[in-house]
Amino acid sequence: MKVGIDFGTTRVVVAAVDRGNYPLVNFETPDGHVRDWFPPLLAVQGEVRAYGWEAWRMQGQPGWTIFRSLKRLLRNAGPETRLEIGGQSLEIRLVMRELMEALRDHLRERSTLSAKRSDSLEVMLGVPANANSNQRFLTTEAARDAGFEVLGLLNEPSAAAVEFAHRDSRKTQPEGWLMVYDLGGGTFDASLIELGDDTHSIVASDGIPTVGGDDFDEILAELALNAAEVSPEEREALSASEWFTLLEECRDKKEALNPNTRKVTVDLELVRGGWREVSVPASAFYDRCRPLIESTREVVERLLTQNPEHPIDTLYVTGGGSELPPVARILREEFGKRVRRSAYMRSATAIGLAIRADAQSGFVLRDQFMRNFGLWRETDEGRSVQFDLIFPRGTTLPAPKQPPLKSIRSYQPAHNIGHFRYLECTRLAGDGRPVGEITDWDDIRFPFEPNLQDRHDLASLAVVRTPGIKRFVIEETYTCDSSGSLAVSIANKSTGFKKTFRLGRWSARQPKLSADRARAQRA
Repeated sequence: MKVGIDFGTTRVVVAAVDRGNYPLVNFETPDGHVRDWFPPLLAVQGEVRAYGWEAWRMQGQPGWTIFRSLKRLLRNAGPETRLEIGGQSLEIRLVMRELMEALRDHLRERSTLSAKRSDSLEVMLGVPANANSNQRFLTTEAARDAGFEVLGLLNEPSAAAVEFAHRDSRKTQPEGWLMVYDLGGGTFDASLIELGDDTHSIVASDGIPTVGGDDFDEILAELALNAAEVSPEEREALSASEWFTLLEECRDKKEALNPNTRKVTVDLELVRGGWREVSVPASAFYDRCRPLIESTREVVERLLTQNPEHPIDTLYVTGGGSELPPVARILREEFGKRVRRSAYMRSATAIGLAIRADAQSGFVLRDQFMRNFGLWRETDEGRSVQFDLIFPRGTTLPAPKQPPLKSIRSYQPAHNIGHFRYLECTRLAGDGRPVGEITDWDDIRFPFEPNLQDRHDLASLAVVRTPGIKRFVIEETYTCDSSGSLAVSIANKSTGFKKTFRLGRWSARQPKLSADRARAQRA
């Protein structure tokens, strides 16, 4: 059974493949209601953990700490990153796996999917367009460890474009240039896409990994606390559970807004007994949100400026954060009638992922690298370094089940040890230097000198020029699969010694993230 899973910041949305149709999967909640989403929540009490709807049920219960917006942590996390919450120190990789296991169990036992325990669940997963290798790795591995068969990863705006093209193909064959504007709960992505007869190609993507509906919730929470004249000391004393309740109340009220709303009523008594209900003028709330919305519009304008040969026919607006009334209004100020809001604002990505998972759908999407990937190499006998670009931004990724991309470097070494410093960046300067947002990856050492091949402490040894080392031939083979996961095999072709590394930001010291710190990071 095939499904598309949009692992969102505030909601996980699942769409199924059903004989050419792609219905949303509904979940049964503990209170007997039915929802078309699954909450990506973690609740902790002592050594006990609950996820999803079980975690949702624990909100407000004594002794439970609830953590929301796990997806936002993935951008700065690696496999060994630890989450400090409710007195527990948990590897984020474990948290992600257990969350995926809870989702799997709900799909099989408490959803409309009608999947048996013996059925294989084949999934196409969505990730932000600007997700780095760490986030892609953690998302994929969590799903695999939880028992899903991962068909591949697809950038979220690319999936929304698939949904757009599929729906429009029922009327006319979509062609031309499409800009997907995807403002979700925690991230913003924009992608410029060429729509063809049966193949759609990503031309360029950009985004802001720290802007989304969560930020609108926090703005409303601040305005509500101001209206109630809650002191800074009282705010600082709010527990993680109280903050969760406050932000959920603000999210509920935000999602109920419409263009005619004049005031937003927030019930602070839900947060703490004795506090009162307050009203915030909708105009004041929208004014505070406007700079964030303007920042997303600037990303779209920058993409169009950088690609003047591709004038768009449609600006397709998706994502739960895009439901805020001023978003469409601000976009229409610049793009007029080209703005088109999706009929499935919160679910377009999941539907597109399901279509992509369906081999019979006939839709082919050519996705690509969103960042430049390479490494620093020492030159001039170690007196300077030069950036070696392995996979340029814009390189087309292979389709699922196709052979991975491959890039090979072959040379004769000059030193006893090779020191490889990998990174990815958004842009390159004219001289090839990495600029823009830069993410450091692995810091790997490989022994060129044969008598060092059994040493495990290469980092403690000096890298020195070594006479006679040039008689060896070193070959580096880089591969990238359809999900964007990277690996390198480094081999001494003369001796046969070889090591393979999965690439990401694995060797850097992993941060510890607490529930309180994570909330502060979103501010």
